[in-house]
Amino acid sequence: MACTIKPEEIKRVKGLGFLNNKGTDLFNGRIITINGKITAGQAAVIAQAAKKFGNGDVEFTVRLTVEVRGIPFDQIDNFREFIAQAGLETGGTGSLVRPVVSCKGTTCQYGLYDTFAISEKIHKRFYEGYHTVKLPHKFKIATGGCPNNCVKPSLNDLGIVGQLIPKVDEDMCNGCKKCQVEMACPMKAAKLEDGIIAIDKEVCNNCGRCIEKCPFDVIEEGIPGFQVYIGGRWGKKINHGQPIHKIFTSEDELFQVVEKTILLYREQGKTGERFADTIERIGFEVVEKQILSNDILDRKQEILDAPLHLVGGATC
Repeated sequence: MACTIKPEEIKRVKGLGFLNNKGTDLFNGRIITINGKITAGQAAVIAQAAKKFGNGDVEFTVRLTVEVRGIPFDQIDNFREFIAQAGLETGGTGSLVRPVVSCKGTTCQYGLYDTFAISEKIHKRFYEGYHTVKLPHKFKIATGGCPNNCVKPSLNDLGIVGQLIPKVDEDMCNGCKKCQVEMACPMKAAKLEDGIIAIDKEVCNNCGRCIEKCPFDVIEEGIPGFQVYIGGRWGKKINHGQPIHKIFTSEDELFQVVEKTILLYREQGKTGERFADTIERIGFEVVEKQILSNDILDRKQEILDAPLHLVGGATC
């Protein structure tokens, strides 16, 4: 069966989060989960909606959204109203900030910060808050709780990795033959040198595994922070993001970096190019310098008001 829906209508509802099942008049409704976490009540409503409006199937996307399959075009509005009773909405398409992906760092034994809380704040502030702000292309954000990188932060336009920077008290070191810190370090960055523990900063990824491992309290605590990667991309042209050469130690600092990065991309990115291409074109050092200064934020309203990226056209 050929699709009978007009192309302009297919485009319009795609902007609402409904993707056409090719060759049919049916659509997948993409439900935003904020960060991959939903309540039991929301799950029940999604199941009911799949039976009532779709073909009964529910699919999970790689970006932690939920799609209900087989929704007729004339039932799209009814579907949206039905899931809204559970505080759910559709979306997640277009040249905009996309829904945030988060790992389970909040409850994971290796998690170094509350990933669900941080990702929800980013969702509210930048997915919802910037939802009318057109960008050159889609902009993906991932929040990872530790350097295990389960959520692949460096393959997103902006990725966040939890850090716990070890604080070494050399005066407490007894130079044990079997050093518990050295044995605990998965990166082999901690080594005894001349009978004193030393950590190679070039090798250490601040995973925090060495904290409280020494019985003599050589590394009793660490400094929590966030490493930010920019310019990652997965797809036809793979690009590994580069880390900004500063670890941010507060949420306010982190959110400022996220906002400055989005604003920079909107202002200096060409319509249709991914952020990785913007960085390659103008230079990582130039981008990093702007992100670490406040000039972008000082011009925030000017950048938001500029008539940019009004005509689409992805280059990759």
